Amino acid sequence: MQHAGPPQLRLEIGSLRHEVAPGFVYDTTSYNGQVPAPVLRLRQGVPVTMEIVNNTAFEEYVHWHGLEVPALLDGTMEEGSLAVPAHGRIQYALTPHQEGVRWIHSHAMSHPRLDRGVYSGQYGIVYVEPKNNLGAYDREFFLATHEWGAEMQQIPDSEEDTEEAEDFGPVGLPSGGSWEVQYDIGSINGKALGAAEPLRVREWERVLFHILNASATVTQSFALPGHRFEVIALDGNTVSSPREVEVLQLGPGERISALVRMTNPGVWIFGATRGSDRVDGRMGIVVEYSGRSGTPQWKDPVLQPWDYAIFSDARPQPKLAPEQLIPMVIDREEAADGMEMWTINGKNYDGVPMKLHAGLRYRLLFENRSDEDHPVHLHRHSFELTRLHGRAMGGLWKDVVLLKRYASLEVDFTAIYKGLSLFHCHQQMHMDRGFKKLFEVI
Repeated sequence: MQHAGPPQLRLEIGSLRHEVAPGFVYDTTSYNGQVPAPVLRLRQGVPVTMEIVNNTAFEEYVHWHGLEVPALLDGTMEEGSLAVPAHGRIQYALTPHQEGVRWIHSHAMSHPRLDRGVYSGQYGIVYVEPKNNLGAYDREFFLATHEWGAEMQQIPDSEEDTEEAEDFGPVGLPSGGSWEVQYDIGSINGKALGAAEPLRVREWERVLFHILNASATVTQSFALPGHRFEVIALDGNTVSSPREVEVLQLGPGERISALVRMTNPGVWIFGATRGSDRVDGRMGIVVEYSGRSGTPQWKDPVLQPWDYAIFSDARPQPKLAPEQLIPMVIDREEAADGMEMWTINGKNYDGVPMKLHAGLRYRLLFENRSDEDHPVHLHRHSFELTRLHGRAMGGLWKDVVLLKRYASLEVDFTAIYKGLSLFHCHQQMHMDRGFKKLFEVI
């Protein structure tokens, strides 16, 4: 760890009563007294000294998601990172080597509470100024999505079970039955659709949108009617093949940077394509052209399957052969308490690290045997997508990838950073139920 001099940035963890919309007020924890945290702008390759102050009664971990930092600073209990003690503080220096949109969030385990960890307001975008500009643009917006009012709800197996379904608040999980996390309301930059100031633009501008899905559990798709997105970066990494799409999809933890040409004057809704999330959950924000007013408009987009491959190399080049193939078979079992338990290669998380050797290239062979999607994330490393649904691809680097239900996926990474690195599903409920694995680079 680099020597920490006087702090240049300060992150303060504290309690906050946050209004998402009139009538939707939540007691949460946040960074620097707001949700999301103010955007942290860092410079690639330039060290920065952080002071983190914890004004709560709980020990906290601040995770630098997408940055390749020492395990001591990564902000995870499983890796032996520095914890921020209750009513205490820590200080350290780190150097951001990866450019683009990264983020910070609490990595405290939420189970059994649904008001801690990534369910809380502890999240914010970290933007590492790239050495090479992402492209010419006139304006940029940073948007972070989140949901509020998490509750465990029983999903009835039959009509006879419906009357027995119960709701459980944020302080405890039930045992038994089939359960899912449900929410009251969604937000972009901490506010529900209609409760925030519009994003104001001018005709003919090129606007760069940086979008983070800071949800604990929900994959979202977004559209801006009458406009198309030119995707230029995924998870902060410039894509090999920028492509225009009508709809963006982000699993929990994923980020997209996309350019939009503002050529359709009016007042529009940038919002979730799923009507229940946009209308009932109010997941969206108004985009208002200069000189225009009126009721914000929405038009359902033409939905197409989200395909990472279109952003990869058009003709994948031969790659270095990995030194080791690591099967990662994902499945679900019923736990002793009647709830789900997730396994990797037939094992629930046991905390025993798998040894990797520094400098060697590894390939993770994912096979999802479940009927759920999984946003899988590897700490302190980026990985290259090499095969998706049997199709070879390359040149696309990420740190979270949405592994679809009953799908296969292969990714390569080089074990560069010594120490422990955590792999897990970024769907918080899945992680809480054992969907994680520990690697140790020696």
